[in-house]
Amino acid sequence: MANLRKIRTRIKSVQSTQQITKSMKMVAASKLRRTQAAFGDLRTFADKSGEILSRVGAGAEDNPYLTPHAEREKLCYVLIVGNRGLCGTYNTALLRYLDDSAKKDGREAFLVVAGRWGKDMIQTLGIPVRRSFEVSDTPTSAEAQALSAYLRELYRDGEADEIVLVYQQFRSVLSQNPGSRTLLPLPPREGAAAAADVIFEPDRKTLLDTLVDMYLDNTVHAALLEARTGEHSSRMTAMTSASDNTEELIAELTLELNHARQSAITTEISEIVGGAAALKN
Repeated sequence: MANLRKIRTRIKSVQSTQQITKSMKMVAASKLRRTQAAFGDLRTFADKSGEILSRVGAGAEDNPYLTPHAEREKLCYVLIVGNRGLCGTYNTALLRYLDDSAKKDGREAFLVVAGRWGKDMIQTLGIPVRRSFEVSDTPTSAEAQALSAYLRELYRDGEADEIVLVYQQFRSVLSQNPGSRTLLPLPPREGAAAAADVIFEPDRKTLLDTLVDMYLDNTVHAALLEARTGEHSSRMTAMTSASDNTEELIAELTLELNHARQSAITTEISEIVGGAAALKN
């Protein structure tokens, strides 16, 4: 009987875990749909604003974000991590990628972190963290603008010669790959030609400054949304796998429970038959 109670207790424990994993899967799926829709809409706009900026900014030298610094010694990594765990290797794979990239580059580097996960884990990289930003599960434009403004300030004041975004790039619900993207200085686009035959209203410098700010804000916002889309999809996949594993474990424990009950019943019948035979004799 003690063995039966132990198996029943374990089945109830696994069933409770299954309810949690299924709930987390549903929440992650809901957040994924919302974030993925926002990311899809913004990505198209960000790409188009980049094309316009390339044409307007070709050959321009009066904007500080279009001109590389003479000495590119100080590197700033913007690490976009998740807000929590239970999403497979999403965060740990990103840290391994950053660690490998920093070792290969070899320059003096520091971190700006966006996300709440793993402050202790990030410190093990040995790269100093300059500042951390809170980012919601569906990043807003205000959050992106706050981060973008701080990064522009770092570059403009010479505290960083290059700023690189490091985040999980979304491929599909089942696939995210850690990658990087240079934010500043603005990389030149192939085939970009100066807009010499265009009349600007207002003047070109004012328009260019506005376009640069808009492009940087949109690029940071798109990166945050893409990273969060990958986080939600990774968590949904992990919780789906965990729920499937609990189903299998419950089936195995139920079978074990039935065997134990059958064995106990057989033992009781044998004892009754044996007792009856002893009384008869």
